[in-house]
Amino acid sequence: MHRDQIKAGAVLSYLSLFLNTFIYLLYTPFMLYKMGQSEYGLYSLTVTVVGYLTILDFGFGGAIVRYTAKYRSLSDKEKEFNLNGMLLIIYTAIGIATAAAGALLYVNADNMFSATMTTEEISRAKILILLLVFNLAASFPLSIFSSIITAYEEFIFSKLLNILRILIGPCILIPLLLAGYRAVGMAAATTVLNLAILLINMWFCFAKIKIKVWFHDLEFGMLTEIAAFSFYGFLNIIVDRITWGAGQFILGIVSGTAAVAIYAVAIQIHNLYLSFSTAISGLFLPKLTAMFTNGATDKEFSDLFIKIGRIQYIIIAYILGGFLLIGQEFINAWAGREYESAFLITCVLIIPFTFPVIQNTGISILQAQNRQKFRSVMYLGIAVVNVAISIPLGKLYGGLGCAAGTAVELIIGGIVIMNIYYYKKIHLDIPGFWKEIIRLTIPMAAVFCCCYAISRWIGGNGVVFILTNALIYTAVYIPVMWFFGMNGYEKALLVYPLKRLRRES
Repeated sequence: MHRDQIKAGAVLSYLSLFLNTFIYLLYTPFMLYKMGQSEYGLYSLTVTVVGYLTILDFGFGGAIVRYTAKYRSLSDKEKEFNLNGMLLIIYTAIGIATAAAGALLYVNADNMFSATMTTEEISRAKILILLLVFNLAASFPLSIFSSIITAYEEFIFSKLLNILRILIGPCILIPLLLAGYRAVGMAAATTVLNLAILLINMWFCFAKIKIKVWFHDLEFGMLTEIAAFSFYGFLNIIVDRITWGAGQFILGIVSGTAAVAIYAVAIQIHNLYLSFSTAISGLFLPKLTAMFTNGATDKEFSDLFIKIGRIQYIIIAYILGGFLLIGQEFINAWAGREYESAFLITCVLIIPFTFPVIQNTGISILQAQNRQKFRSVMYLGIAVVNVAISIPLGKLYGGLGCAAGTAVELIIGGIVIMNIYYYKKIHLDIPGFWKEIIRLTIPMAAVFCCCYAISRWIGGNGVVFILTNALIYTAVYIPVMWFFGMNGYEKALLVYPLKRLRRES
């Protein structure tokens, strides 16, 4: 049953990602047109600033998944239900703290942005802060239910709900933009939709999974162990906010909303890129926790690490090659010529990001084994270096300078240091992993070079150029990888949905 949930969850994850990407590509140009570059930059900057409050999660989200999966593996319902009650209390307190911190942001908005924003822009920013802070504060106590659903490996429900969210979002936002509400309307609608989804998750936990939340016998001694685990998750949240949010914040201070808008387009493309790579690895923390609890060997962890890494690389290398091939024309046609510099910024961000992200199953292995301390502390130190580099580079070169600072962090931390750590301390088969990646890279590189030569020969620009080259690239990539790259397991995974549909029809 759980294996079917993981397979179906992976298929639905990619279905939701393709659907989300398709809707995003159609919706975003309309949204940019209706909002304008300045308003979109204002919205992106405000989301980034408020987003820093997500660090108040303190990493408890990962702890819910790990410890719920652990107690389920041990069939210890008493500890599981006590855990639910204790974390609900903690997350309610975090929600209150978030509201208080948001109030401080609201009060100090004038001081933060007066150098680069008009009085009217600051006024709208303050309204956005109120809406976004309310959304975040209310989300904290409700978010434990989505983590519980993950721990129970109920991936079909969670992914179908996410697909529903993807479909409903534009249906709400487009009429609001047409009515002229712009950033404030988007923030209000997003808040309502988010809270509705979280409440559905809560209903599913109580009505279908049949969880209980106990407050009468709380074991706060258990909190020490959970807090120690969560602390490093907390550091990871800080690192993510610094790594992917500092650039917009720095540009908002030194360059203004136009530069933020261009950088925000690059970050959004990066986020889509990230989501395609994590669709599978994010499903495996409960399984990895159960493996560790039941005494799995280093080889078993290595085999899973390599297996998932190969699948991620096949998918993400297809996206990377396609973006390098048609990305400049795509951004010009999709966002507009005023955003054309976002292409180079995106390349600087996603190329070095490719290699750490195909190893993110390793993060789940560290969490399952409660050994994430080194990675969290190391990345925090390098993230600080990233900011120190990005500030002067941002002043000199704008968004490209900020992206370069982030690239340095990814290369040093994600590629060099973590591979040494995985090999020396976690005993993962890193040489075997890279042998597999190199083996896959050879046909991938051949496909890209061939399609690049064809695109130069065809020439042209605009939508016809983009679609023609995308179809040629896809038509070459899939059969080449099928015959010269993919193994039996990967081919079976690809045809699994078709076999399942045939069986059920």
